[in-house]
Amino acid sequence: MKKQNFSTLVPAAFAMSALVGCATKPPPPKPKPDPAKPAPPYTWNDTGAKGAPRIEVVLGSQRAYFYRGDVRIGETKCSTGKSQFATQVGNFAVTQKDLNHESNLYGSFIGEGGDVVKSNVDTSKMPTPEGCSFKGAKMPFFLRFTGGYGLHAGYVPNYPASHGCVRLPRVMAEHFYQNSQVGTPVIVHE
Repeated sequence: MKKQNFSTLVPAAFAMSALVGCATKPPPPKPKPDPAKPAPPYTWNDTGAKGAPRIEVVLGSQRAYFYRGDVRIGETKCSTGKSQFATQVGNFAVTQKDLNHESNLYGSFIGEGGDVVKSNVDTSKMPTPEGCSFKGAKMPFFLRFTGGYGLHAGYVPNYPASHGCVRLPRVMAEHFYQNSQVGTPVIVHE
């Protein structure tokens, strides 16, 4: 009988046990979604769904949704009108698209030297001071849906904070803008 070299058997046995050990371990369980975890700030998953676009805004949850046909391709947090400037509820449609819209009511008074004299002004309540000009608040990717109100990029603090418009995170305002046209339905729910 031939004598085995002990020094070659030990590493081979160790290697075999490691391979067998890996093969018999079950994979770790998939993490389960936490129902208490809030919805992500926004998602956009355009998989090429067909159909007419539609926008829905839900005031109670401060969320906006973009549909193509019956398929939801976008969901985002939004900020709608605060109590004294509540966003209107109802069925509307996009009546104007303006990539670089500026408000004609809300903004800042600018001095002759270009400095901001007063910010967060409402020109319907205060006249422009002598020697100043009015600079409207920027509302990029503006989608007007009724009167002076529209969806646009802006500050979204997770509660109603606008003067009636629907503010969206910039990336989502751009998606909504690029994927809608004049006539796209806009439905605002409580």
